[in-house]
Amino acid sequence: MPTKNFFPLSAIRYLLFVICLLFIISGCANINCPLLPSSPRIAGVYHRVQKGQTLWRISQSYNVSIDEIIKINKLSDASKINKGQLLFIPRAKQVLIIETPAGKENFVWPLKGRILSFYGTKNGNISQRGINIQGKEGEKIIAARSGKVSFCSDYVKGYGKLIIIDHSDGFQTIYAHNYKNLIKQKQKVKQGTIIAKVGSTGRVFTPQLHFEIRKNFRPQNPLYYLP
Repeated sequence: MPTKNFFPLSAIRYLLFVICLLFIISGCANINCPLLPSSPRIAGVYHRVQKGQTLWRISQSYNVSIDEIIKINKLSDASKINKGQLLFIPRAKQVLIIETPAGKENFVWPLKGRILSFYGTKNGNISQRGINIQGKEGEKIIAARSGKVSFCSDYVKGYGKLIIIDHSDGFQTIYAHNYKNLIKQKQKVKQGTIIAKVGSTGRVFTPQLHFEIRKNFRPQNPLYYLP
């Protein structure tokens, strides 16, 4: 006697289709399948973030502003881009292999520590123009990039001992609340050079570094530039 088929052929095909669909969706979840940009009519490419890449270096390589990349990708926290994340780059014609151009440097952290206050947070009517990094009294502060000291003072109202380094490409970095400045005005420094020691001068009461990155004298969010 032939075995009775309890499942119609159409039902089996449907079940196989559902299983395949679930497999595809699961695979996309594991490899971060890209979402469509806000306007599919915009030409561009998807760039997969590699280890050590910053939003700034990506924007520089594709010649697209940081603000435009943030807006079109609807990044709620652009300070935290992750390895493997896909970013849509408008108007780009091909995906680039991003390397630091000869003669140019990425920014590095001037001090490693917990961030006490973030860029853009408000203290009364004053918006934070940089970040404040917790440190230990006397801990070493290094230059985030190579450049020339354009300003160095033992007293700036509210900031205490402060250093400004000009990086000759429109960028400046600022280091404040220092316990001691170790470099002088007009001095050339290389990235990683010890330039000051952590203190609590100015209007702060605990040891910390106030750090800013400015482009053409306009404050930027340092976390877009730091690895």
